[in-house]
Amino acid sequence: MVTHRGTRWRNRRGMTRIGCLFGLLLFVTGVYYGVNIGSVYMRYWRLVDEMRGQAKVAPGIDDDAIRRRLLHKIEDLGLPEEARKLSINRTYRPREIRINTTYRDTLVLPFFKYIITFNPEAKQPL
Repeated sequence: MVTHRGTRWRNRRGMTRIGCLFGLLLFVTGVYYGVNIGSVYMRYWRLVDEMRGQAKVAPGIDDDAIRRRLLHKIEDLGLPEEARKLSINRTYRPREIRINTTYRDTLVLPFFKYIITFNPEAKQPL
């Protein structure tokens, strides 16, 4: 009778270890994928933030200065070359500035390759 209980206990312990390792594997995989996916989107949001900042100060500076600052930020972020094709438009009715660009970024993960198209834009009244 004692031997039978001991056998059951050993099987439970083994299953607990396998379950723990499986959970740990899922957690590590999720973190790995999350960090790689998150970095692509983080670069996009940092560019949008910079575009919004430049749009806010646009009444005091010219378009060339805005373009230089944004190109420097694009280079710092390591974005693809096509992101450098910035469009800066000032309209007078209504008085506003609109800054935008389009680029594609490739997300490469194990068993997974995906091309994401981003369209960052900032619009601000002048």
